[in-house]
This record gives sequence, structure tokens and C-alpha cells, in this order.
Amino acid sequence: MTKSKSKSKPSTRAATRKPSKSKPRSRSAQSRSTTRTDTKHARILAMLRTAAGATIAALMTATGWQQHSVRGFLAGVVRKKLDLNLVSEPTNKGRVYRLKDPQASSGVGSRVKQAA
Repeated sequence: MTKSKSKSKPSTRAATRKPSKSKPRSRSAQSRSTTRTDTKHARILAMLRTAAGATIAALMTATGWQQHSVRGFLAGVVRKKLDLNLVSEPTNKGRVYRLKDPQASSGVGSRVKQAA
């Protein structure tokens, strides 16, 4: 003969759970509003904002990144996420990247004109 399984009471975990004593997450809103100046991203943006601009080689030495990482940052973060108007010009030193003055023209509008 087989034994019949006894039915156990349904679990009442929610009733036995103690309330957590963690603090509310108000700090995340404060940390987003402040910008850090000691990051690699901030260094690249500072170099691009200068009138002389920066070459890929200069950005590589400033960050320690490889060439494809610098180009990916320029395309993905600077152009797409931050929506800044990044222009590149060939010079005798090589291709120089700089941020175009946002007061002169909006970044999105001039890029749309270039594509058309």
C-alpha cells in the first residue's frame, strides 16, 4: 500500500517577513545632478571643446583607450547620446575633431542639412 501525502498549509512568507530598515533612495537624484570632472568622458569633452580640437591620437593618450574605442565614444556618446555637434576636419596633423559652437547653430538641424 502507498501512503497518502499529507497536505501542508500554504506558505505565509509575506506574513512572516520583517519590514526593511533601509533608507529611501533620495541620493540617486543628487548624484545625477552633479557632474564629475575627473572622468575620461569629461577629459574627452574638455579636449573637444577647445578651439584647437583634438586628434584621435591625442584622445587615445588622454584616456588610454584604443583607436576603435575612441571612435565609438565619439559616435555613440558624443553624437547620439549627448546630441552634440561634432565636426571633423582634415589637417596636416591628421583629422582633428572638435565640438561646434552650440550658439551658432543647433546640432540636430545642421546634421540634418548635411545628410540631405
